[in-house]
Amino acid sequence: MKPAHVDTRDRLIVALDLSSVEAAEALIARLGDSVTFYKVGYQLGYAGGLALVPKLAERGKKVFVDLKLHDIGNTVAKGIESIAKLGATFATVHAYPQTMQAAVEARGSSLKILAVTVLTSYDEDDLHAAGYRLGVSDLVEARALQAQTLGVDGLVCSGEEAATVRGIVGPQMALVTPGIRPAGSAAGDQKRIMTPGRAIAAGADYLVVGRPVVEAADPKAAAEAIVSEIAQAGG
Repeated sequence: MKPAHVDTRDRLIVALDLSSVEAAEALIARLGDSVTFYKVGYQLGYAGGLALVPKLAERGKKVFVDLKLHDIGNTVAKGIESIAKLGATFATVHAYPQTMQAAVEARGSSLKILAVTVLTSYDEDDLHAAGYRLGVSDLVEARALQAQTLGVDGLVCSGEEAATVRGIVGPQMALVTPGIRPAGSAAGDQKRIMTPGRAIAAGADYLVVGRPVVEAADPKAAAEAIVSEIAQAGG
């Protein structure tokens, strides 16, 4: 499902999973206008990368701050307020009801809150080891319904759950899908993966791609190939 008024190129979010702002800036320069949307997560964020968010926003880029907040409500709210001031487009929280509610109430007018359902590096055994009684699909569905009820803007889910989640929440909520691996790419530490075309066909709105672009011999060509696959899949 294509988000309304969103260019196909905006549907690719490149994860700046790098250890320094300098390395991130070098990659951004190599990617040029092939990428319009970037993700700043733990690795870069804790290396000074949050200061890059307003700079990218000033250049007309969109930024997804992926820190997966989860704490007492007041702490989450203050964190979201700070992220909103950076000019970010998306920010993540873990899909616990109190956390989601605090984030929604603090997001302001432009920041969109994404709730992380179940990490794409988890499978059934991982959830059971962590003490969850629900399996992956049941937990994703339960959290999707809670997020929708609380007014969350979108969900982070794997491509495997995208079609089911889309059926639950309808067209209004954005679905952001990590664990994307173009055909022939190594899975790495991801367990629930999908190709770009299949994820879009399953109902994903945005695809988060890190290593297949960041570690490619030609990052710009890798990004362009993914954008082309998104377009071919109906993006």
